[in-house]
Amino acid sequence: MPVLNRIADYAPQMTEWRRYLHQHPETRFDCEATAGFIAQRLRDFGITEIHEGIAQSGIVAIIEGQGDGPTIGLRADIDALPITEETGLPHASTVPGKMHACGHDGHTTMLLGAARYLAETRNFAGRVALIFQPAEEWGGGAEVMVKEGIMERFAIAQVYALHNAPGVALGRFEGRAGPLMAAVDTLTVTVTGRGGHGAHPEETVDPVAAIVQMVNALQTIVSRNRKGTDALVISVTQIHTGSADNIIPESGWFCATVRTYDKAVQDMVERRCSEIVQGVAAAMGVTAEITFERGYPATVNHEREFNTALSVAAEIGSEAGDCEPVMGAEDFSFMLESRPGAYLFLGQGDSAGLHHPKYDFNDAVAPVGASFFARLVERMQPRL
Repeated sequence: MPVLNRIADYAPQMTEWRRYLHQHPETRFDCEATAGFIAQRLRDFGITEIHEGIAQSGIVAIIEGQGDGPTIGLRADIDALPITEETGLPHASTVPGKMHACGHDGHTTMLLGAARYLAETRNFAGRVALIFQPAEEWGGGAEVMVKEGIMERFAIAQVYALHNAPGVALGRFEGRAGPLMAAVDTLTVTVTGRGGHGAHPEETVDPVAAIVQMVNALQTIVSRNRKGTDALVISVTQIHTGSADNIIPESGWFCATVRTYDKAVQDMVERRCSEIVQGVAAAMGVTAEITFERGYPATVNHEREFNTALSVAAEIGSEAGDCEPVMGAEDFSFMLESRPGAYLFLGQGDSAGLHHPKYDFNDAVAPVGASFFARLVERMQPRL
């Protein structure tokens, strides 16, 4: 089954929605205008049960099917990024320093297209919960919505989401059962010594030398403390210290991003980071303050739900198949920890990469994603 005919008819209007959202990006939890646009479209479709203000600007809207059944959740993220757009397109962002550089405008449009179809046809049992979530890029809006009780409040039994994939063939769906995307943690270390003149290092306790040793030693966690089959990335991304070429500073700090799939590996990394940093600090005569901030957990697809979703995707898209796990992170992981479900990638063909100032969502993909959501509901919750 290709794109659903009724949804194909929506394509011009979906493009208008998407480009309007692209022109008016909002970030983090501050997506009230975006939420207002979404809520008005839902009302236009005849959807009357619309719950606003969840996680500040999130929405959960309910579509009743025909007959008793469970509730299936479909999620789209709605926030943009703090990036200055460089596409030069007629529908480019009108908000300085903000743009939809990750395609959340497209994700929102796909879910709106599915919502319109499902509200018109109601060819399913039970209910559909449309989840429009802020703050995926920063702040963990999915976690906030889960903590505010949306799964229990709306009796959501399972949950699904899509993300566009630049560089993947247009209309191809990809994913895998089990870990798909990594957990993301942040290590921050502040090192304090005793500053002084660069010509007299013997009179100082040099934090710069200690930081260099720590950064090098942390890489032994990857090479010596994990099994070769365990995925792990530790990347030191910032080092800040000093103010002049002839002054040894009093202190400095560095931070790193840590990516894992397995919680046991995550725990090991946190422990070894502390041991290594404090060991080097003792050897170098400095003090070190360490924070290991756990961010989004790994995105782990549930096997049964993923296999069903992929079979639906194969009916809708140009093709569907497994992909390798990636080390990027996604806060839909919090929803998958709360309920069974699946997260898939949807190819949008050649384009600039995600989070790039020249990125733009491919509008040809929107009817494909909307058809997937709609057909998934009909497959998972058929009318009796």
